[in-house]
Amino acid sequence: MDLGTRSRSTAALLCGLRAEVEGRQASLVRDWATIAEWAGDHVVTGPEGAATITEGYLDTGVPIAGAGAPLVGEFALMELVAVLGRSPDGGKAYVGRVIECAWRLPNVYDAVATGRLEPWGAERIADLTHPLSADAASFVDRQLWNASGVGWAQLERLITEAILRFDPEQAETDRQKAADHGHFDISEVDDHGLVHLDALMDAADGHDLDLAVGRRADVLGRLGDESSLDVRRSKAAAELARQDLALDLLIPDPRPGRSSPPSREWLRTRHTTIIVRPVIDLADHVPVTAYEIPDRHKTRVALRDHTCRFPHCTRPSNRCDIDHHRPHAEGGATCPCNLVPLCRRHHRAKTHSAWRYDIVIPGSYVWISPSGFRFRVDHRGTHPIHDTSDTSDTSPPDQ
Repeated sequence: MDLGTRSRSTAALLCGLRAEVEGRQASLVRDWATIAEWAGDHVVTGPEGAATITEGYLDTGVPIAGAGAPLVGEFALMELVAVLGRSPDGGKAYVGRVIECAWRLPNVYDAVATGRLEPWGAERIADLTHPLSADAASFVDRQLWNASGVGWAQLERLITEAILRFDPEQAETDRQKAADHGHFDISEVDDHGLVHLDALMDAADGHDLDLAVGRRADVLGRLGDESSLDVRRSKAAAELARQDLALDLLIPDPRPGRSSPPSREWLRTRHTTIIVRPVIDLADHVPVTAYEIPDRHKTRVALRDHTCRFPHCTRPSNRCDIDHHRPHAEGGATCPCNLVPLCRRHHRAKTHSAWRYDIVIPGSYVWISPSGFRFRVDHRGTHPIHDTSDTSDTSPPDQ
């Protein structure tokens, strides 16, 4: 292939790539418009809209954007997130960012809709404005009428100004919270006899320390120390430490980990706990008559399914409720073949909303959303079922 042909081939490839990028961008913008329309159709305004679970079964409104944005139905949100193919927490955050822009940041939303700002940039802005009051968020949005021309450092300064203007109490709370993270740490000695310092301190204290170290480093240079400025500054900091008049009165280093007690065999250590469990057969089905689920059944279910079995949910099964697929009151057995791990949020959805699921075989499930969307959940993850005659393999992994 000659140079001219190769150049034309490269240009064609890049043109095709640019078209794909623009197509994805346009698709995301359409997603945003659809999500905003969906949110408008699922606003919760009744007494249950307090975003708290008062009765345990209400489709409560959840505040996924800042003050002034609508509360959307919790169970309806689960369906939207599942259709988007996102995890419950990640999908909730994503929808919240879109709603934040659509209701509280109209200039930012318009910039996305007209292609002047990429959606990921608007999501970053939404994350920063989410905690702001409605007035503060409106102030930020007015300054972002041309959002595509704002850098991140400038945006963070704008957020800080909005908090100071409209919520000075919150600004002081944030300052105190940040101050609580102050520290001054020295690492262990490395192979060259050196240590690393890491510190976070009040700006005024840091300024004074910097001036003191700089002045002493300058004096060292005037006295004939030919080291670099950085090295002289490190020496200067050490000299400041040696001027501590109480240095010689200090007790031996009390920090934990500087000395260690004689080692003992772990089996003889007083606080060691040894638990012996029998080998668990995950295929075993031994039902019990009681509603209460014995620990041996919980262990089997947790080892079989690993996570909550709701579409895209990744909460570990050992932190989930155990659901009777067929209710015990209707004759459902308390047996691993009828037990499924569901996190509290999705257990509520299955019990109190139109979400439902069928067990194909233990460990493989088909969920049906309130609007009739179907999802297969098994050891391979979550997969939407577009064809009602889908007969794809749902068998468990080889043992």
